[in-house]
Amino acid sequence: MGDNLILKILAGMIFGTLLCASPSSAQSLAEKVEVCTGCHGQDGKPADKTIPIIWGQQAGYIYIQLRDFKRGDRKNETMQPIVATFEKNDMLAIAEYFAQKPWPNLNQPRPPKDVTQKALTAEHSVGCTSCHLEQFQGASTVPRLAGQSEEYLAKTMADFRTRARGNNPGMTDLMLATSPDDLSALAQFLAGL
Repeated sequence: MGDNLILKILAGMIFGTLLCASPSSAQSLAEKVEVCTGCHGQDGKPADKTIPIIWGQQAGYIYIQLRDFKRGDRKNETMQPIVATFEKNDMLAIAEYFAQKPWPNLNQPRPPKDVTQKALTAEHSVGCTSCHLEQFQGASTVPRLAGQSEEYLAKTMADFRTRARGNNPGMTDLMLATSPDDLSALAQFLAGL
């Protein structure tokens, strides 16, 4: 196990213990948000690039992910203990808080023309923009992909392919229908937007 993964697991266990030690209502929104920024970044830029940007993400999407972590529909050893004591209103408030933040610029480079062309061909085949919209900004319960870290995008696509992430069977089907090379090109392309 890598040191980074061990630290994330330990942080999740510590935060989970702290959250479970007091009722959800006893914690302020600021305290709950502070727990989130431990991994997702004080400035919206996660130190670990496999952790998603949540600053400026769609509120409906953030809420659904928190709900899915709480229900166990989406698995993550760090997130599940953190959301265990959250009630629906907590998750809605956290989602709205982060959605109001500005999307951070990770200064990721645009991919070369051949990678861009491969990504656009794959996108037309898969139809990403039918849900994620033009410019991949997302809306409501559909996440923004533009400018997300390449490492997170690649990991998420791989997790859908292997069914390690199972809270959206439609995405699993789309990722299985797309070649790994095309997915790699899409991750590079989306990160550079």
